[in-house]
Formats: sequence, C-alpha cells, structure tokens
Amino acid sequence: MPGLVPGIHVFLPSSGGAKDVDGRDKPGHDEERSKKDELVPALSAIDHVIIAVADLDRARLAWERLGFTLTPRGRHLQQGTGNYCVMFPRDYIELLGVVDAAQGTGSLGDFLDGSEGARGVAFATRSAAETAAALQAAGIAAGEPRDLARQLELPEGTVLPRFKLVSLPADATPGLHAFVCEQRTPELVRRPAWLAHANGAVGLRGITVLVEATEPLRLPYERAFGAGVNTTDDVLTVHAGPHRLTFVTPDDFTALYPEADVDVDRDLPAIAAVTLTSRDLARTADHLTQWQVAHEALADGTVLVQPADANGTLLIFKR
Repeated sequence: MPGLVPGIHVFLPSSGGAKDVDGRDKPGHDEERSKKDELVPALSAIDHVIIAVADLDRARLAWERLGFTLTPRGRHLQQGTGNYCVMFPRDYIELLGVVDAAQGTGSLGDFLDGSEGARGVAFATRSAAETAAALQAAGIAAGEPRDLARQLELPEGTVLPRFKLVSLPADATPGLHAFVCEQRTPELVRRPAWLAHANGAVGLRGITVLVEATEPLRLPYERAFGAGVNTTDDVLTVHAGPHRLTFVTPDDFTALYPEADVDVDRDLPAIAAVTLTSRDLARTADHLTQWQVAHEALADGTVLVQPADANGTLLIFKR
C-alpha cells in the first residue's frame, strides 16, 4: 500500500473511474502508429519503489544518515505495517516494515523472513480507471480500481489524501511484484520540506532486477509497455516513462557492477538495485564521506552505496 506520511489508511467504496488522461503522451503523437503501439496499455512511470525493512526506526536513522529527508512515520489501518517515505517531486521510496505482527503483515512478513530489500514497484497513472480498462482490453487481468484514503494529522489540521490502486497479475510483470497507483491528491503529500535531501538526490531513475533469464520476459513486457522494451545481449531494458526497469542475470549484474557487494546467489527474481538521480554527485559523495558511509565513486562519477547500508538494496546515484 502506498505510504507517504503518518496516518490511517481506509478503503472507500468505489466512486467510479476518473476520466482524465492516464499519463501517456497523447497530444502530438504520430497518429500512424504500429499495430504494436496500438495495443500499448497505460503502464508508464514508476510512482514508488517499496523497500522492506526489518526495523522501521533503525531504517529511518540509516536513511537519514545517507542524506535523505524522511516523512513522519505512517501506520496502515487494520494491518500490522507502517512506513517512512523518501519523497521526490514525481516519485518516491517507501520504507515498509512490521510494527504489530499480531494485526497481520500479509506477504511483507514472508518477504522479511528471507531478507530485507526492495520488494516491489508501484506504477504511476493519472487515471486508474483508464489504466485498468486499457490493460483489460489487452488481455491483462488487471483488477478493478479500488479507492484508498489516508487520514493525516498535520499542523494545519486533518487532511485526507486519496489514491486509487489497480492490482496486476504476476504474469503481467514477471520477475517483479507490481501494481498501479493513482495519486488523487498529490498536493497533500508533497510538502516542500520533504523534497529537499542533503545528499543531492532529486528522483528515481529506475531499478535493476536479477532474474534467471531475460528472454522469457520480453513478450510480457512488450505487451505491457509496447515499443519501450529493448534487449542488448542478455540485458532487458523496459522504458517506463522517465524510468528504466533493467533485468539482468547474476553474471551480467556482476559484470556491470563488479564493485557492488550484492548477493547474486539469492533466490530469484529479486530487485538488486535502485538508481537515483543526483543534481550534484560531488555533493552526494561529500555527504556520505562526512557521515562515514562507505561508498564507491566510479570513473564516470557514479556513486554506489552498498546494500549493507541501505537495508539490503544497492543504491546507485547518477547525474
């Protein structure tokens, strides 16, 4: 469940689908599209990446040390889970953990029985209704949009941010736990103070997923993302709006990032890395050095933070 700020989540009766556009760039596109493009559903950019953590408060301290500003802690209604979030102007990272196992933890508890780390992605949309309809028309068994609201106690009073979620079947995004999230009231969840980060990070660039083989993934992702799927040798890249989903085998990941201390022998599939954009990589490296966080600075300026310092997920900072 998406989580940005403290509060209570409540599911609301569906009020029908919104009719605004879903985030695909329709105006200005060439009307002479290929048959493949005509079947492209409305999956596009990443809304947020979910990182499962064993101890929320320890995770908060760790990510603040990394130079991120975190939202106050949130708590999910009728579930034993809570979160802190790292907000950016158009996307975010959710640190999701268990706060009361007696209330139930769903699949999060099962995931954490194995290890911490990135466990899923929510794709963005401006219209959950249109996205669900487009996916269903393409033969993808997406769920019907369901409403979600969060009660927030802010200094100026109580507000109720609203979301719409669309579930995705496992075969729609093989190798990746994913769903779709429409932000109904983004003005309530992106406060300026939460968007400034001492390490210079300004947004997500994408994720890297370890898989046994990439070729079986190509057709399902072409079905969901259309022409934005490319294969180079055994590396599969999915262009999701401004973001990239990169699927690699363990051997290829090791070749791409020999400096990374990533367990490539873990159970697959698994999200191994989250890539972020930094407005100033020198500032990123300086902050990490100041706070004595071990990191690798590559020849092109890319900065790597090892999984041990980021709850099981390799962080890759690029300009």
